[in-house]
Amino acid sequence: MTMKKAFPAEFVYQVFSLLIAFIIVHALYVTLIRPQADAFMRQEAANMQADPAYVQQRSFFVVIKDYEQETCFVLMLWALSILVYKGRGVYSQQKLLELDLLKLPENLPIGPEDTRELAGRLQSLPEPARESLLPRALLTAIERFGATRNVQDVSTAARAICDSEGERLESELSIIRYIAWAIPSVGFIGTVRGIGNALGQAHRAVEGDITGVTASLGVAFNSTFIALVISIVLMFFVHQLQLMQERLVLDSERYVDRWMVRRMKT
Repeated sequence: MTMKKAFPAEFVYQVFSLLIAFIIVHALYVTLIRPQADAFMRQEAANMQADPAYVQQRSFFVVIKDYEQETCFVLMLWALSILVYKGRGVYSQQKLLELDLLKLPENLPIGPEDTRELAGRLQSLPEPARESLLPRALLTAIERFGATRNVQDVSTAARAICDSEGERLESELSIIRYIAWAIPSVGFIGTVRGIGNALGQAHRAVEGDITGVTASLGVAFNSTFIALVISIVLMFFVHQLQLMQERLVLDSERYVDRWMVRRMKT
């Protein structure tokens, strides 16, 4: 039931974060970026017309003004919001590793007769903490020890919980990896569109007017450039989140082994 409740909440968060990212980016493009780019291009055209030897300058607003770049920024903000959501969840679970969840004196052996009391302590935790990886691994280990009185079975059960959680966390990164793949693809669409427009104006270049061709090629190169830069930045944060998740799983295994498995006595 907890997984059923958590899934819609995360789905709603992803939908609203996409809408908010689109609103923010589109508002910036409408009010700032495209007006600035148009004004800069008109000024450059006037300078070139007044002085044939004038060297045209570049502007960041012109580089990012097209629809493909806007889409890439929307996807980047969407992916970052999902990364923040998942990162907060992992961080809250990592904080549990600093707590003494079993509340036992140091070096006190754990016997089968202690399993009921220890399970009650874990089950009395608040629900968000109780559903985290570490309490679930500890509770599974305690219940297995009470049922089998075999330390090896306890270690195997705890490791199985951690491994399954690691696989689940890995699978939840699929949406972010899809976005990271989609961003360069959107940039490539801009490249194809720009080159297609340039080829469609080849007859004007033959007549001596290359303005349209250069503008279209600028769209092609700028969209690819921005998409690749955003993809590099996004993949850095994806790998940082993946590192946090792997550390959580490994640290949880060590916690169970240190504070429970090693102290169990049959």
